[in-house]
Amino acid sequence: MAELSKTDIALLEKIAEMENGLATGAVNIRKDSGCAERVSTENIRIESKTDKPGIDIFIAPGCKESCHIPVIITESGLKEMVYNDFYVGEGADVNIVAGCGIHNCGKDESRHDGVHTFHIGKGARVRYTEKHYGEGDGQGENIMNPETVAYLEEGAFLQMDTTQIAGIDSTQRKTTVVCGKGAEVVITERLLTHGKQRADSLMEIDLDGEDSRGRVISRSVAQDESVQRFVPKVVGNARCFGHVQCDSIIMGGARISSVPEIAANCVDAQLIHEAAIGKIAGDQLLKLQTLGLTEEEAEDRILKGFLA
Repeated sequence: MAELSKTDIALLEKIAEMENGLATGAVNIRKDSGCAERVSTENIRIESKTDKPGIDIFIAPGCKESCHIPVIITESGLKEMVYNDFYVGEGADVNIVAGCGIHNCGKDESRHDGVHTFHIGKGARVRYTEKHYGEGDGQGENIMNPETVAYLEEGAFLQMDTTQIAGIDSTQRKTTVVCGKGAEVVITERLLTHGKQRADSLMEIDLDGEDSRGRVISRSVAQDESVQRFVPKVVGNARCFGHVQCDSIIMGGARISSVPEIAANCVDAQLIHEAAIGKIAGDQLLKLQTLGLTEEEAEDRILKGFLA
């Protein structure tokens, strides 16, 4: 096990809300491709994979606990590919907190690619939170390419909240969810890009089971010369309900592309999509300025509220 530095602890607080690097329940901290800490509990067992980098997380039926599995990188030039698999037992009700933080003070690219695969049992409920953050005064880029795949059995529920805070030069996020009978998924994505950063988000929700439900909510802000591309797709293969909502604020010389898609393969599929891109309204800025804020402060307040 590796000792945590002040930099490590600061990263863990930002990406996983682990004050002083600590958390209750099961914990696995991956640091610079090694294991800095691992704690299993009676109901959540964490084991290293034997065939490739990553871990297997086994959550017992009926378990009502939390699990933290953050990744931190502090070595400039480190590149890794990680595979984590979650097996959530029937009737469990768990909070899973992930996230990746990079501190790069060198000239080389630091990169974390990962695949999280969820197998969520009948009637189980999972709240999954993932935050991405980069920092450092070096010239090397911070790159993250996360992929999430989830299979929901009958009556299962997945709430997935993903946030890109700052400092990620390039990211491509892929998300695939397959819902069985009566299963439901709610995905909320919050994204902020600036400088010359680029972010791509590709999603597909397959509503295969009768009375399954899927909802995607995307909020993004693109500043300076950054580029964003959001491509969500909801496929209705049975009697189901799906809703995609994409709202973006564009600033400076940024570019945003939002291409929501809905596809119905059943006469009883009810699918909706909405997309909007625009700038900050002048009357909003003026109202806050009359309350004593500078233009920059007013703008910051509006953006924080939009992404909250």
